[in-house]
Order: sequence, then structure tokens, then C-alpha cells
Amino acid sequence: MYEPSPGPSFSRYQPPALETVSPADLNRVADLIGRLGRAVGSRVVGQAQLQHTLLAALLANGHVLLESVPGLAKTTAAATLAAALGATFHRIQCTPDLLPADVIGTQVYDPTTGRFHTQLGPVHANVVLLDEINRASAKTQSAMLEAMQERQTSIGGVVYPLPRPFLVLATQNPIEQEGTYELPEAQLDRFLVKATLTYPNPDEEVDILDRIDHGVYQRTDDLATGVTPEDLAWAQDLTQRVYVDQVIKKYIVRLVQTTRRAAGIIDPQLAGYIQYGASPRAAIAFMALARAHALLSGRSFTIPEDVKMWRHEVLRHRLILSFEALADAVRPEAIIDAIVQATPTP
Repeated sequence: MYEPSPGPSFSRYQPPALETVSPADLNRVADLIGRLGRAVGSRVVGQAQLQHTLLAALLANGHVLLESVPGLAKTTAAATLAAALGATFHRIQCTPDLLPADVIGTQVYDPTTGRFHTQLGPVHANVVLLDEINRASAKTQSAMLEAMQERQTSIGGVVYPLPRPFLVLATQNPIEQEGTYELPEAQLDRFLVKATLTYPNPDEEVDILDRIDHGVYQRTDDLATGVTPEDLAWAQDLTQRVYVDQVIKKYIVRLVQTTRRAAGIIDPQLAGYIQYGASPRAAIAFMALARAHALLSGRSFTIPEDVKMWRHEVLRHRLILSFEALADAVRPEAIIDAIVQATPTP
């Protein structure tokens, strides 16, 4: 029977002996992220977790899968983020007849010259909103996800690198299933996080109406933050230098391992709902997001809370639950919380 080792216990975390991120670097990244956060907050009312997820995913150089009903500011958030970065933004509305060439690009024949020239598709942008990805056919989904993973496209035998930074925000609507193609588990695994959005509260909804009355969404001059894609690329490189102690790495691995061998560790009924646990990509995602959250918190080193706060976003789309879990309306978050609670925190 698998028993996770308790691991060392620390009452307080200290930065490494050699600073991997200087105080000046921390101040600069705090200024950059602060300007981006204020710009997004000027357009997106509430949805604090969405804003935090987008900023962390940017720093971690990963992609986001969003599940929510229509009208919860997903397009507004993505477009505002791109404008605040001075970056390119494209929105792709997925439909069953969307072809891979409509996404990545194709070669177009020019009759005046008798030659083909390459026309790049909308995926060639810094921020790409892939709206209702589960409405695209499996072939188109595969082409898009390949571009996300390889960060390049191949058209006519020529490789075209995607710009940096490159963030894909894919959405899917949980209340409509007709005419959709469910994403396979192996493709879901390639998203760094899966976030879910809820409706705004009454005060936030009134605030939305007030901003519409004041023409906030028609103005663009207030989105000039001075942050450039090059600044963000620097911040992404800095994120990779945030210190992750071996204790934190072992804690991450214990969490992920427990999803695969939950029997005897969590409640037997909950353990029985897990058909397959998370892959090593979950551990990679935890470490990347822990680094990003440490930077967002003004630290050059990670602590266990940087890992635990992302438990739902990292694991909810990586746990494959049984049919019994669906029949009993068991949410993956309940199983994830049980796993985190049963795994000793260093």
C-alpha cells in the first residue's frame, strides 16, 4: 500500500543562500504586473481569480482553459490584457466547419505572379482567444493544440515560430453539448490550468452597468501601460529563476502521486471515483505556477502555499473520474481537497 512520506517540517522558509532573483528584479516585476493588473481590472469587474490566473499563466508561459456560461468577460479580459501589453490579439470562434488552415494559415495562389505565398492564420498573435474550443472538430483541435505545445506552425514545409509571449485562452460552454467535440484527456493535459467562472454578485453587476453608462468600454487611451511584450518575456525568464527547494518539489510529487494511488490515503469511496490520476505534467504545472505566484507575492522563493492555492486549477482537468462519480454528481474539487488534506504539508 502506498504511503506518502511526511517529509521534513519547517516552521519558516528562508530564501536560498545565493539570491536567484534580486530585490531590484522583484520591484521591477511588481511594477510591470501591477500596471497590467490595474488595466485588466479597469475593464473586468469582479472575477479576481480570472485576473490572477491570467497573470500567473503569463508569467509561467502556459495556456488557460476556461469553463463558464457566456457573458462573463472572457473576451474582454483577453482583449484588455493584449491591449495593456501593446501586443497582438486574435479571437477565433470555433465551429464544426472550422478547418486547421483557418487557424494556423495556408498557402494562397497569386494568379498575377503565378506563385504561392503564405498567409499566416490568426493563431499567430501574442494573445489568442479560442472561443468554444469544443465546437471545433477533432482535427482542428489537434492543429491548434500542436501549435500551443510546439509554439510554431508548419505551412508548406516551412516552420513559422509563434510570437513571444504567446498565451492561448480557450473557452468551453458547460451547458451546451449539441454539436460539440469533447477534448480528449491527452489534449486537456496540455493546458497549464483549467479555471471556472461564476456569475458576478449584485454590486458587481451594477458596477458593470455604471461603467457602460460612463463609456468605459469604448475608451482605449487608458489601457496604455507602457508594458511591452519584451518586458513580459523578461519577466517570464525571471520566473524560471525563482528558487524551488527540494522539499517543495517532493511535496508536489507526493500530491501528484496520491492522485494515482489514492486508495488507503483518502476516503475509500472518494478514492474509488478516480479512474486515472494526474500525469507528470501536473507536477510541472504546480512548480511553474508556484514560481509565478511567488513573484506575484514579492518573493524570490516558493513556499507550500504557492502550490496548494493552485490545486483545483491544476488537477480538475487532469483527474479522470469514473462513471460512478458522474452518476453521483461528485465534483473533482471534493476529491482534490481530500488529497491535499491527506498529504502532509512540509
